[in-house]
Amino acid sequence: MVKVKRHTVGELVMRAVNVALISLFLAAIVAPFLNIIALSLNDGMDAQMGGIWLWPRDFTLDNYREVFEDPTLLNAYKITALRVVIGTVSSVFLTALAAYALKFSTLPGRKFFTMMILFTMLFSGGIVPTYILLKSLGLTNRFWVYIVPQLYAAWNILLMRTFFLGIPNSLEESAKLDGANDFQIFFAIILPISKPVISVIALFNGVSHWNDWFAGTFFVSREELHPLQTVLRAMLMSAEALRKRMFILQMAPDDARLNVTTESLKMATIIVATVPIVLIYPFIQKYFVQGVMIGSVKG
Repeated sequence: MVKVKRHTVGELVMRAVNVALISLFLAAIVAPFLNIIALSLNDGMDAQMGGIWLWPRDFTLDNYREVFEDPTLLNAYKITALRVVIGTVSSVFLTALAAYALKFSTLPGRKFFTMMILFTMLFSGGIVPTYILLKSLGLTNRFWVYIVPQLYAAWNILLMRTFFLGIPNSLEESAKLDGANDFQIFFAIILPISKPVISVIALFNGVSHWNDWFAGTFFVSREELHPLQTVLRAMLMSAEALRKRMFILQMAPDDARLNVTTESLKMATIIVATVPIVLIYPFIQKYFVQGVMIGSVKG
């Protein structure tokens, strides 16, 4: 007979308090997001009267239609997608090579290189020296300014090296006895069994590239090279881009004119920029936890 454990009054009260606090915290996070969705799906002119909270009052897709017909946003989406794919793949590959090399205690200058990597985690040159360096390298106002500076990250290298140190040396020794060289061992043995840490690093890089607005704002002045987050920030900080769009709409014939406003376009743009990463995150959330565990087991 299975004995059912009875909770004390204190445990039940604590559980109720925890559930209430978590529910309030969840509501504080979800409610504003639902409000933005409702406003983005509501007629812009009708939304100006207020009273819209979690559900659209006058449902319409005109706001999203205008967003996806805006060539600036479509081009920004393309730039962001390209930098996410190219930046993530190249960064993960080069980080894996660097981490694998630092794994070996026989590497000449291993301690020096490790200390220099740690130094970059503690000290930075600042925005102005970084801009001067990128300009001298000819990267400013070019697409590669999004890729090259983020090829390596000190934390990612150390995280991946920690994982490699946990791989038994017997695997590499047996491969060398069979005549395999270091590159064959790296590609045929190390990478296939390193999928967990590779997934973590790829996730970190992909989210970083997707959310980055800083590089496009400070290092790129050509609007055709601005990523999505930079365009979104400009729209939120200054309504000039939206005013231009609204002027075009006002000049359209009456039968083609849509009931959109600057605020409704803002809300639709926020959702368009946010939803992709929100939809992906639940499927890869476990890798965030796994990444923390990898870094905490060994140093």
